[in-house]
Amino acid sequence: MAIRNSRLRTVAFGATALVALAGAASADQVITDDLIVDGSICVGMDCVNGESFGFDTLRLKENNLRIRAVDTSNSGAFPTRDWQITFNDSSNGGQDKFSIDDIDAGRTPFTIEANAPTASIYVDDGGRVGLGTGSPVVELHVVNGDSPTMRLEQSGSSGFTPQTWDVAGNETNFFVRDATNGSNLPFRIRPSAPQNALYIDTDGDIGLGTASPSARLDVVGSGEMQSLLLADTTGTPGVRGLLTMTNEGGSFITMENTATSKSWFFTHENAAAGRFIISRSDSDGDDAMFVGHDGTFRVGGDGSAAQGGMSLDAVGNLTIGGTLSQSSDKNAKMAIVPIDGSEVLEKVAALPLSSWTYKHDAQAGVRHIGPMAQDFHAAFGTGHNDTTISTLDTSGVALAAIQELNARNAAQQALIAELSARITQLEETIAD
Repeated sequence: MAIRNSRLRTVAFGATALVALAGAASADQVITDDLIVDGSICVGMDCVNGESFGFDTLRLKENNLRIRAVDTSNSGAFPTRDWQITFNDSSNGGQDKFSIDDIDAGRTPFTIEANAPTASIYVDDGGRVGLGTGSPVVELHVVNGDSPTMRLEQSGSSGFTPQTWDVAGNETNFFVRDATNGSNLPFRIRPSAPQNALYIDTDGDIGLGTASPSARLDVVGSGEMQSLLLADTTGTPGVRGLLTMTNEGGSFITMENTATSKSWFFTHENAAAGRFIISRSDSDGDDAMFVGHDGTFRVGGDGSAAQGGMSLDAVGNLTIGGTLSQSSDKNAKMAIVPIDGSEVLEKVAALPLSSWTYKHDAQAGVRHIGPMAQDFHAAFGTGHNDTTISTLDTSGVALAAIQELNARNAAQQALIAELSARITQLEETIAD
């Protein structure tokens, strides 16, 4: 026991002597064996005899504090990088900090400033990282009193245009902020947004309200009218595309009413004709609408003019398989005044009539008979302009002229009957 105590006293004395000798800078001490200190160690120009360590095991004490690791490897591919732990800047007015320096590269990859809040960075026993919390519940948990934010900044140091994005969230919304361009918020999600409000499937299909989109864009609603609103409100002049859908081959948009199990299809035909078709799921084509690549528009008749329905070609020729009905309800009219049939008949009699061909029908040589719109408008003053004639107006003019002719014919017949009676009476008188 005496030998052991003697050794402890010798070690303790040696440690004290090292501190004293270091302070006196009388000579470097080289120890060629392991050094075991049974107690605390103070290293630095300001260590004093009788230092009060408290619970400190190793204390660095002076006005410039550094711990440098110098790797002397000099062969093969062994790493040789030197590192340093720096406590505060050495310059007057410098930064209070704790940092790790890459000495060989002249860089400082890690720094903690003085007064950083508790749990600024916290790694728990499950490997979860907390920023601002000592109780992270996910792999990366960020806590802040107002709009916790992550910034992605492209500095321009690699030659690319500087750009800064923020990803943040608060009680109003989760958002992406374009911090470079006016801090606009191009993407936002409001709290309590419904399940699968926006869903992108493994094949790129997008679901709005569904986790099982069955088309490139599948919109599913529940209990209320759902719509996809496309609007350009920028006020920017010029042509702007609001929605582009591209597919290799035919494509279609389905609007399904799950309450009735009925659907409507907006279809780009997968055939040589390449028509745009609007039809219902239970349709046989008779109530479908067809738009051809040549500008024709057809309703019903399976898209064929020969099958009835209605057909409007690109130059305005309208063919219908039924009747043409125009509104003439007296309840929809005002400023009703009678017409002078005699005046109408005189204008009809004076109206120039011709046989002619529309310029767009010149090659086909299709002929028509009728007045020129300018002459008709000058005579009767009807219609929106002097380049078109309403069939309702031509019918009205024709009826007015017919009525006047009928009235004149009736008067003539009455006169003929009267004259015939006189002649008969005269003949009877002569015979007597």
